[in-house]
Amino acid sequence: MSRIRTKMAAPALSRRSVLAVLSLMLNAAVLCNGGTTSSFVRKVEKAVDMPLDSDVFLEPPGYNAPQQVHITQGDLVGKAVIVSWVTMDEPGPDTVHYWKENSKHKKKAKATVTTYKYYTYASGYIHHCTIKHLEFNTKYYYEVGAGSLARTFWFTTPPEVGPDVPYTFGLIGDLGQSYDSNKTLTHYELNPAKGDAVLFLGDLSYADNYPNHDNVRWDTWGRFVERSVAYQPWIWTTGNHEIDFAPEIGETKPFKPFTHRYRVPYKASNSTAPFWYSIKRASAYIIVLSSYSAYGKYTPQFKWLEEEFPKVNRSETPWLIVLLHSPWYNSYNYHYMEGETMRVMFEPWFVKYKVDAVFAGHVHAYERSERVSNIAYNIVNGICSPVSDQSAPVYITIGDGGNLEGLATNMTEPQPKYSAFREASFGHATLAIKNRTHAYYSWHRNQDGYAVKADSLWFFNRFWHPVDDSTTAHS
Repeated sequence: MSRIRTKMAAPALSRRSVLAVLSLMLNAAVLCNGGTTSSFVRKVEKAVDMPLDSDVFLEPPGYNAPQQVHITQGDLVGKAVIVSWVTMDEPGPDTVHYWKENSKHKKKAKATVTTYKYYTYASGYIHHCTIKHLEFNTKYYYEVGAGSLARTFWFTTPPEVGPDVPYTFGLIGDLGQSYDSNKTLTHYELNPAKGDAVLFLGDLSYADNYPNHDNVRWDTWGRFVERSVAYQPWIWTTGNHEIDFAPEIGETKPFKPFTHRYRVPYKASNSTAPFWYSIKRASAYIIVLSSYSAYGKYTPQFKWLEEEFPKVNRSETPWLIVLLHSPWYNSYNYHYMEGETMRVMFEPWFVKYKVDAVFAGHVHAYERSERVSNIAYNIVNGICSPVSDQSAPVYITIGDGGNLEGLATNMTEPQPKYSAFREASFGHATLAIKNRTHAYYSWHRNQDGYAVKADSLWFFNRFWHPVDDSTTAHS
């Protein structure tokens, strides 16, 4: 009997073994393939610039009325705001009046005025005023201009910096001023998640795409985005379209239009240039880097970042976020590997200090990575493939604002393992920090309803809750 049982049991054991092997093979196949390439197919059409007489570009009525009003954070922690605006015909009043909501007591601050010339273009009069010593988590009104030309706006300061302070950021990159750009900005404005500030990932006006880097396009862009950036701070990152380098007319320094128009609080973080700097906002520590400034060893940007990371106190600001323009992990054929040299220089620090997320633009599409690193490679060991690394950030490309150059639709195949989700569509994203351990991230394509999430993920903080938050962990 025992012999018979053995003979009968043997086929069953073989079937279980076969099933186990097949299961391992299937799991291996899943792990070896990349993530998801979205099945959504956007109608292929050329991006079209809005005509210069479009209502979004209209100048405010009145001679020399303030226009292109925009704000950004003005210090390290959010108790100051830089207010900027332009008057086109002559220097306007240089005073900003501001007051707290429900208060009749108005305070004032003085602005500085600058102008510049570029090719045949002469700028208007660009005003910059830093309002200091504001109270946290308070709504303020502010007024630029005077008399019948005075224009009034408002903003809300962030909560005091702290580890469990909820805060929501919008994320926009490569915006331009096409019809698609307008859809992106409208989509962001109507998103029920309601961003409190925008992390902007570079490439603003695309003025350099026109003959003589037509700086009129800087003016139209400033009027176009005023409806958002006059009311909430946009945190600026420079892209390649801000370089505006024109040696043929004797220009020796890049970024001329950008630096005259858009001020950032770089000195507050001991940076030596406005292209790389850091701020604290609510529970986030945000580091802005420049893909188009020198970053090799011993350069000012390198030395600054080397000293900056050890300053981050994750008990005060648990969420460590980096902004740059040229992505390090990119599975599109556009701008492929352009961020590689910067990755080689800085990625070991990103892993050492457990950066939570890195946001980039440049590639005109959307992509989210798994948590990966590629720091083991050297020129002789042949180890050159990214590996899963739970101390590494998630890399997200949001270069999909709507620029005239159109979408990047040509993807590398097969989809790499590090790529979790990709789609060639225009859109924006939000990052809603809930507390020191959890943040909810979502990406919204322009073609959907305002509340629809085309891609979303719960981020678990790398310092306080470093569990696996990869796509494969939840699938």
